[in-house]
Amino acid sequence: MKTIGIIGLGDMGIGLARNILSAGFELTGFDLREERLVELEKLGGVRAADPQGVAAASVAVFVMVLNGTQAKDAIFGENGLIHKLDAGDTVIISATITPAEMRDIAAGLQAKDIAVIDTPVSGGKSGADSGTLTLMTAAKKDVLEDNRPVLEAVSAKLFHVGEEIGQGQTVKAALQAFIGTSFTAIFESLVLGSAAGIPGKTLFEVFGASGVSSPLFRNCAELILDRKFKGTGSHIGTMYKDLGITMQMARECGAAMFSTAAAYELFQAGISLFPEEDNWSIVKLLEQIAGAKVEW
Repeated sequence: MKTIGIIGLGDMGIGLARNILSAGFELTGFDLREERLVELEKLGGVRAADPQGVAAASVAVFVMVLNGTQAKDAIFGENGLIHKLDAGDTVIISATITPAEMRDIAAGLQAKDIAVIDTPVSGGKSGADSGTLTLMTAAKKDVLEDNRPVLEAVSAKLFHVGEEIGQGQTVKAALQAFIGTSFTAIFESLVLGSAAGIPGKTLFEVFGASGVSSPLFRNCAELILDRKFKGTGSHIGTMYKDLGITMQMARECGAAMFSTAAAYELFQAGISLFPEEDNWSIVKLLEQIAGAKVEW
């Protein structure tokens, strides 16, 4: 059984850690926060003093951090993974970063004969906790198959989207356009109905029985109706960052993204007003404009 490492034990990373350990792997992890390292130890994992310590103990390491800058620092920084990884080891980038950042990271690792898996995830905190994430995986087939058991330990669906590193991040950027615009449509439709005098319960039941019903709608709408805007595992800063990646890719490709651009601007307004809250807090901005409140 492989010894696995993980860098980043936030809401997503700690869920990955739990499921990796439950699958019988040994796990060493690192996070900047002491409380997260304590939580890792309670789960049965081993703490490391820095990324180098993770690399020294592992043959495959997940990197689940917020952005490309953090990922590069964890890998190539003064105490980065690259200083202790051996040829033939694997770095698994499960963070969402730009395709260009992903390719840069891969080039630096592959120069040292370290294998790379580009596999951003979808499913949020609940998916990480339950081991039901969807993986968008780009890697050489042999590298994927060598690491498939640990990838399947954290996911319900694994899609091999290509062998070219960066394709995983590209698929994720396109997916986030769909998710981000779906969120804003849900926010606006609920506020519109509420402003017109319809109870939130009625809107939830009718929308939930229509052709647009989905787990995304039900989860989002329930959190809004319950007025849960913080601590739900979907921080507004993450979606704002992801939509920024989407818009950057759109500019590079020359793709028109009218709806996604509007969603990005709405998330920018939301993060300015509610920087410590979750995606659903944007509803409060729309409620202020409409003089309404979405509630059961």
